[in-house]
Amino acid sequence: MNSKPKIGVLALQGDFMEHVHILSPLNVEPKLVRYADELEDIQGLIIPGGESTTMDRLMDEEFRQAIVEFYKKGNPIFGTCAGAIILAKKIIDGKDWQKSLGLIDIEVKRNAYGRQVNSFDTIINIPSLGTVMRAVFIRAPEIVNIGPKVKELANFEELPVLVQENNVLVSTFHPELSSNPSVHRYFISLIK
Repeated sequence: MNSKPKIGVLALQGDFMEHVHILSPLNVEPKLVRYADELEDIQGLIIPGGESTTMDRLMDEEFRQAIVEFYKKGNPIFGTCAGAIILAKKIIDGKDWQKSLGLIDIEVKRNAYGRQVNSFDTIINIPSLGTVMRAVFIRAPEIVNIGPKVKELANFEELPVLVQENNVLVSTFHPELSSNPSVHRYFISLIK
């Protein structure tokens, strides 16, 4: 019997394989998730970076409801970049038809750090994880407001870039593009 926890990575669009690569050496079993019923045998879910509006269009209402139920069972969910937009309570500049899941009390602004050509990386300090790491921002959203129960784990230029509320963790940067697995290791530690 395999005792490794299974971590699902939403594989509808985006950089899901980069998450699989960083998870593989961390004593978990990564699993690509493309259908709602595949949430049933995982213990954590990562919603990767990519294009939030495209992912939104690819998730039907059954899939959305399955993710909400997964969350309500106490399973951890980690959203990076576009995943943060999908999990946010409010999208300031979203498309009229775009629906976030509202699972973390944050307001985000899409593509706030600029277009693809404005992508950059920098070093950020994450004191609660006892690490510094390279943070890659690609058409990244900006967290412009956090609710009272949201804990800021890291910031860049005084804006939150890694936050957590209960079992939901989000980053506006791409930790899967760093060689430092600290954020993913922390996410795994949230599994009950």
